[in-house]
Amino acid sequence: MPLRLTVIRRDAGLERATRAAAAIALVLVCAGLLACKSDYPSSTSSKPAEARAIQLIPVREQFLDRSVIANGTLAVDQEASMAFKVAGKLVSINVDLGTVVRKGSVVAQLDTTDFDLRIQQAVAALQQARARLGLDPNGDSDAIDPSATGVVRQAKAVLDEARSALDRAKQLQRSGVIAKSELDAVESTYRVADARYQDAIEEVRNRQAVLMQRRSELAFARQQRDDAVLRAPFDGSVAERIATPGEFLAAGAAVAKLVRLSPLRMRAEVPEREAAGVRQGQAVIVRTEGDSAEARGKVARVSPVITETNRVLVVEVEVENSAGRLTPGRFARAEISTGGGGTALLVPAGAVVSFAGIRKVYAIQEGKAVERTVVTGRTSDGLIEILEGLQAGDEIIADPTGLVVGQPVQAG
Repeated sequence: MPLRLTVIRRDAGLERATRAAAAIALVLVCAGLLACKSDYPSSTSSKPAEARAIQLIPVREQFLDRSVIANGTLAVDQEASMAFKVAGKLVSINVDLGTVVRKGSVVAQLDTTDFDLRIQQAVAALQQARARLGLDPNGDSDAIDPSATGVVRQAKAVLDEARSALDRAKQLQRSGVIAKSELDAVESTYRVADARYQDAIEEVRNRQAVLMQRRSELAFARQQRDDAVLRAPFDGSVAERIATPGEFLAAGAAVAKLVRLSPLRMRAEVPEREAAGVRQGQAVIVRTEGDSAEARGKVARVSPVITETNRVLVVEVEVENSAGRLTPGRFARAEISTGGGGTALLVPAGAVVSFAGIRKVYAIQEGKAVERTVVTGRTSDGLIEILEGLQAGDEIIADPTGLVVGQPVQAG
């Protein structure tokens, strides 16, 4: 029993000490709160935020052409790997990466020494062939009468003499002056002379053929000389330079790659449900990522079938690019005008904010900015079609840049 009483007294003392410490801590906390209140002003005493001046625009109904949206990639319309038709040593190349060239301008040139020598050989052979026909070696006309050549006139004279001898022999034989055997010998001489005359005519014709061959050889040599100069086949820009001066190039070896940048070609895929309205020649508006400018084009080619794998109609669009703003290889969005159309709710593109794939506009409610989620459709001339979320006559903020929900605003 005494031991139990002693324990109870100790516990009571501990309890009293704990209570005293808690009271002291409470007093200190209250003192701190009073000090904070006296040193710092209350947040409820701060001034309200100033309202931001904004401009309201109404949502209007306007006529909008019916169109089809298709995505694709821009590509060059023409591409050529420029090469020489003849082999030779490359002595100069006048283009490099990005060089703009015109059709017919000189791109590169081979050493022409060998080609010039071949031309001289062909000219000498042609002069020789003309001389054998009795023509002026340096003349231009190849027309000639075979009977006027020396070889034919000589054979003709021998033939005429043999014919006269045969006529006299026949008269003498009829008169009994010569024997029949002598007449036969004269007839044989005549036939030989006639054969030689025909052979002379054929020889002249053969020489005429040789003359034509020599003239074609000269033309071929000159053509090879011309082929030693490489010219651009069309207007375009150099996409790649391959050869270097000093190299010996085989016939057909590539020197540079040339591409035509206007018009560009866009291969786009139209969904099957919208393919029925697409026709060749329809107007197209093309937009590219990162560029607000629009390019004009037209549907140039339409595939006759719909692909079975992804159920799309493949079309090719010719895109005007005379200013050179568009770059081949870029992703593009084509808006194909299919005709017809109707009224639609349109707002300026700058009034629509896109975040994480969700599009929103801002309006005013009780003096503060509020957001409205919208579903958009087509884009035309800086306007966006609103399919859901707004009605005609609603007013939205024209420029919501930097606005947050709940921010005070005031229409200016």
